[in-house]
Amino acid sequence: MIKKRNLKRDTFVLLVISFVFSVSLFLSGSLKNFEFKVYDLLSRNLNPARKSDNICLIYVDQFSIDELSKHGITWPWPRQVYAPVMEFLSEADAVFMDILFTESSSYGIEDDKIFAESIKKAGNVYLPFAISKKKSFIFPIDELKNNAQGLGNVSILPDEDGIYRKVPLFFTVENLTVPNFVMSYFIKNNLVQIKNNSFLIAGKIIPLHEGNLLLKYSKNKNPFIQFSFVELLDAAIKDSTGKNSNIKKSFFKGKTVFIGLSAAGLFDLKPTPVSSKTPGVFIHATAFENLINKDFIKVTPDFFVFIMILIITIFIPYAFLRQYSLKINMLVFVFSGLFLIFLELILFKSSIYLQFLPSFVCLIFSSIISLLYSYAVEGKERSFIKRTFTQYMDKRIVDYLLNNPEFITPGGQKKIVTVFFADIAGFTTISEKLSPENTALMLHKVLNSLTEVIIKNSGIVDKYIGDCIMAFWGAPLKTDSDEVNACRAAIKCIESLKEINKEFSEKGLPFIKIRIGIHTGDAIVGNIGSDRLFNYTVIGDTVNIASRLESVNKLFNTNIIISKETYSRVSDNFIARELGVITVKGKTRPLTIFEILSEKDDINPEKISLVKRFNTGYSFFKEKKWTEAKDIFHSILNDFPEDGPSRFYLKKTEEFVSGKQLTEDWVIVKMEEK
Repeated sequence: MIKKRNLKRDTFVLLVISFVFSVSLFLSGSLKNFEFKVYDLLSRNLNPARKSDNICLIYVDQFSIDELSKHGITWPWPRQVYAPVMEFLSEADAVFMDILFTESSSYGIEDDKIFAESIKKAGNVYLPFAISKKKSFIFPIDELKNNAQGLGNVSILPDEDGIYRKVPLFFTVENLTVPNFVMSYFIKNNLVQIKNNSFLIAGKIIPLHEGNLLLKYSKNKNPFIQFSFVELLDAAIKDSTGKNSNIKKSFFKGKTVFIGLSAAGLFDLKPTPVSSKTPGVFIHATAFENLINKDFIKVTPDFFVFIMILIITIFIPYAFLRQYSLKINMLVFVFSGLFLIFLELILFKSSIYLQFLPSFVCLIFSSIISLLYSYAVEGKERSFIKRTFTQYMDKRIVDYLLNNPEFITPGGQKKIVTVFFADIAGFTTISEKLSPENTALMLHKVLNSLTEVIIKNSGIVDKYIGDCIMAFWGAPLKTDSDEVNACRAAIKCIESLKEINKEFSEKGLPFIKIRIGIHTGDAIVGNIGSDRLFNYTVIGDTVNIASRLESVNKLFNTNIIISKETYSRVSDNFIARELGVITVKGKTRPLTIFEILSEKDDINPEKISLVKRFNTGYSFFKEKKWTEAKDIFHSILNDFPEDGPSRFYLKKTEEFVSGKQLTEDWVIVKMEEK
């Protein structure tokens, strides 16, 4: 017996399992390295392809090393080589020299003094220092340090996978807090504030994630103006001697300049989300550009990740358990995945980074356990429904029930149904003339044919009662076509016997005729029976009346009789004629009955003529114009000698013409209970 599913309870159980698993996985950090790859992919494809006109990179590249080597200046260069460039850049807003000068020059003290003097004269140079693994400071030599505008730490560490995606803005060593390399500029210019445990630059909060600034790299491969160091050196020398150069000193006025190493042998190439080999100075320039333009990527707090996981763990189990369709569940999964992807893309385009994998992994896990629950645990219900109904109803209805098992409940429900009874006329007499084997063969052939017709017309075969078949429409799935389908099935059942009778004739078996009764009304529908044995069936007066109507065919020698309740719903679809009024024993309300002859689409002039003539005679009969009625019915039988209803009313009119006493219920045919 199917138990009513507790959707809220099952959803809650799956919610808890999915939520605990997903949150535990997220907090364990197992997804971190994979999440890094998601961030890299978004950075390469969605970050703006901006180009800064106010930041310049001067690379000590292989070309510069080779050019100076031609003039006998080998690496490491004398520090006085940098002096002309420092003076040439004196009009720049700031010059960040990303090269460590922690030891005195091998070319002597004078070499350091020349370089230090150029730094002092420029008045805009920021130098780096490093923090060793032992947490000690490694500063530039005093001559250089004392003349720099500011100092900052360049020792930054990559993420666990070796990629540089973020930079700390401040570092704490013992009791000291020191700034990042580029932060020294903002401190020098009094642009940094600390308010409510947040860092602000020029009044705007810097969104830090775990104390780090997540860098917003441009997807443009060359977002900054670039020069080779030797180009600047040549321009500086020409400028000092009054010669013309392609690069003017005034070009750098108000700009920020970064000088760093890019030659492969100088070991300052680092992997970033946008390139596998990025000069270290490029990372500092990106950090500066993000800060000066206040253009940040904001990482959502973990709270929002938990909210996303909670939403998914509620929605997916509920959506999956509401119905059984694998196709619909797959669509729910796909569209949910697409929603997460589009949400991630939209947020990232808006410079907001919501960790993607915790929600996506949660979606996958929730979908898997919901499917497993639905198709394993609740598969028993599906198996029951399929086993119970496939044998005697249309596959479309079975599929509907598999997706909506709540329609199959223990006990019964009151529904309007159309009940169908079909019986083999004279079966007892036929079976007495046949051997048991031939009787079984005949019965199997007929019932099998009728069953197929009923199922093809969306009916449900309820049971076989000897040579009788009972079916119904309107439950568990109610449609607007139930009565039409029942009447159509009746006509098709009569037609199906033509081929069967042809086969029986060849085998010497008797001719088979069936009688069908159809009635529409209220009935109790459901799994009726005991806990051990039960059947999905309909019970009530509607069933009894349909059975009586099948028997009334004997009286009129007809094939299909339907009640007025059924006829009122199919009158536009079928050619039919009223046969009269009957009462069933134990019922006080009379029942008007009709004979179905064919569908209106199946135009048959003879049947149309027959119905018109019969209706005329029947009207005379009801008006007690016996002679006129008698003449009509007599003429009909001349043309249609096998017409049972005309013969029935001809006999009645003859009785009345002969002077038989009429009673008040002269038009009522009383039917005894079987």
